[in-house]
Amino acid sequence: MSDATGSVKESLGRYGIWSVGLRSEDPARRGERAEAAAELEELGYGAVWLGGNSSARHAAPLIEATSRLTVGTSIQSIWEHEPADSAAAFAELEAAHPGRFLLGLGVSHARLAEQYRRPYSALVAYLDGLDAAGTPAHRRVLAALGPKSLQLTRERAAGSIPYLVTPEHTAHARELLGDAPLLAPEVTVVLETDPVRARELAREFLSLYLGLPNYTNNFLRHGFTEDDFTDGGSDRLVDAVFAWGDEDRIRERIRAFQAAGADHLALQVVNGGSRDALPREEWRRLASLLA
Repeated sequence: MSDATGSVKESLGRYGIWSVGLRSEDPARRGERAEAAAELEELGYGAVWLGGNSSARHAAPLIEATSRLTVGTSIQSIWEHEPADSAAAFAELEAAHPGRFLLGLGVSHARLAEQYRRPYSALVAYLDGLDAAGTPAHRRVLAALGPKSLQLTRERAAGSIPYLVTPEHTAHARELLGDAPLLAPEVTVVLETDPVRARELAREFLSLYLGLPNYTNNFLRHGFTEDDFTDGGSDRLVDAVFAWGDEDRIRERIRAFQAAGADHLALQVVNGGSRDALPREEWRRLASLLA
């Protein structure tokens, strides 16, 4: 699968945009979403990652509005879609636009999915179902955080798309995955130079996730303590997870993830606005500093 995975890495490029707003189901915003996706392609981003519980139907309009942009789900919850349905949707989109869609899968969280039981075993069974339906392993990626799920990624998918991680986690994931699989962590960016305001925005964003054990347990595995989760997150935690500050500081944090072994970065902009919004001006600024 290494040659096929190499093709996936090449198509993604070094940077993509992670966005909840681009997966909106509001028909009134379809034109806005298509226009934004086309601009992201022009700005040089190689991929769009659709946040929330997204699926092939959310990806299709963005693929149709662009010529080469890869669109991936980050993630599609295994509890919300049967494997056969996921495979059929993938096959339909792949037939219409070969190589443009990546099926990003994850187990979500116990607080968000009522069916949440034995997540690792459920994910293995889900991949078995996709295999039986003919969905190729090199066109799917997993939201793997812990060692077992990273090992599963190496054996059963093109790579990993971990969310809310640090460069230290990236280095650990690369060691477990080996060189061939894709490693494409989400990195949250705050384009704010004032430390107080930047950390305030980061903590507002982080508050949801500090109540989800999948993330806090992962932080604990990588050197943080329960004290780092109080009062919205310690400075140490915020500064490890978020790329904030002036252009040089943000570039430095991005380089840290790349030096740790990331092939591609899914960049999510946080500016204090609604997560459903499309921060197009910030995406332009980010593209400029990355160039």
